[in-house]
Amino acid sequence: MATLKEKIGYGFGDMSSSMFWKIFSAYLPIFYAMVFKLDLGTTAVLMLVTRIWDAVSDPMMGIIADRTSTKWGKYRPYLLWVSVPFAVAGILLFTKPNFGETGNTVWAFVTYILMMTVYTAINVPYGSMLGVMTEDSDEKTVFSSYRMFFAYAGSFIVLAVWEPLCNMFAGTSGELTHDPKAWQNAMIVVGVACVLLFMLTFAMTRERVKTIPQSTSVLADLRSLFRNGPWWILLGGVLFFNFFNAIRYAAIPFFFTTQIAEGATLSFFSIEFLFYAGIFLAIGEVANMVGVALATPITFAIGKKSTFLYSLFALIALCIAFYYVPTEGSAAYWILLALQILVCILTGIVSPLVWSMYADISDFAELKFKTASTGLIFSSSSMAQKFGGAFGASAVMWILAAFNFNTADGAVQTAEAVEGVRLLMSWIPAIAAAVSALFIFIYPLTTKRMKEINDKLKLLRK
Repeated sequence: MATLKEKIGYGFGDMSSSMFWKIFSAYLPIFYAMVFKLDLGTTAVLMLVTRIWDAVSDPMMGIIADRTSTKWGKYRPYLLWVSVPFAVAGILLFTKPNFGETGNTVWAFVTYILMMTVYTAINVPYGSMLGVMTEDSDEKTVFSSYRMFFAYAGSFIVLAVWEPLCNMFAGTSGELTHDPKAWQNAMIVVGVACVLLFMLTFAMTRERVKTIPQSTSVLADLRSLFRNGPWWILLGGVLFFNFFNAIRYAAIPFFFTTQIAEGATLSFFSIEFLFYAGIFLAIGEVANMVGVALATPITFAIGKKSTFLYSLFALIALCIAFYYVPTEGSAAYWILLALQILVCILTGIVSPLVWSMYADISDFAELKFKTASTGLIFSSSSMAQKFGGAFGASAVMWILAAFNFNTADGAVQTAEAVEGVRLLMSWIPAIAAAVSALFIFIYPLTTKRMKEINDKLKLLRK
């Protein structure tokens, strides 16, 4: 049995990476559009091309990590080796040079590719650790729940402080600053915190499980992966679930910029507080944490597949409801916030299931193909996350361009542009969730099937 210290230490790793990932998801599109001053079409291509490379590089990193052998294990040493480059790449990503229009565009492509490559180099091994920290399928769900709880805690912190931090460095208040130096300084603060968290994960965790010896043939591992039916099905379900998340995160700052009045407030008894994108996102992260806490008992009661599927059905209904809520007045703001909380509770329930289900697929593959390719399989989850993020973020920019969204400072948006933003917060993510549900409906690794697989693996690993 793993210790509480290890579970907390494992959680610190995704706390670190999620702090970066949520800033990228929520604020990088608006940074490029309003601070860096890239046009929307270029931003869409940038996000698509760089994240496709990032997704393709994930299996490469999985293959490398599977073949790493050190006194610290296969996957854990990468937390030590890559944490500082991870932070540096993030700072460069939020740096605007003075190289002219063409030079700045090249800088944006190079720094984004660099950031996503380094993100892969640390997060694929980190995710793969789940497959070698415990043999027990239920304990993997517990580990995954700790991981996602700390991930959402980190996301809450960074989303709550990001706009005030940028404004503090700019010496302003109110509307989010467009000062590039302020954004860079804010990312330096976040980067230092991320390095410290990854170092703690390295120090507090261990690799325990000795898997069946790794195949020396990369082609053999790839052939096994491509013949793995449950992997293909879950890959599709996760890709569209991440597409759902990416669209909503990228659209939220635009939603507040266009449809929520500057200085809008929510009243709670006699207390008023600002209603802005950062607080909307941060409260969502708290709701995600509630969902993570609910994931384990719900999953133990009805199984991983059923929990995933029913959550998707509820997400579809909530997103459609979002379209019909007005965007003026404190009562409307409370309804919007309530829907955000419910959506995020459900995504919080699903998030740890994804990693636990990939651990199950790794066990299925080890039994069926008699070779352990844990890193390669876990990298596919990261690949799905990044493909979903790539197409989601790019789709937001293309849809905004199609609805003639104006990125000029102080621009008044047309009714057409406003409608495009509303669709990005409602019907479009609902469609993505529906496609995800189709894949999860046919996913075959039920609780009963996994018990059979784990019993057979215990005999093979002796």
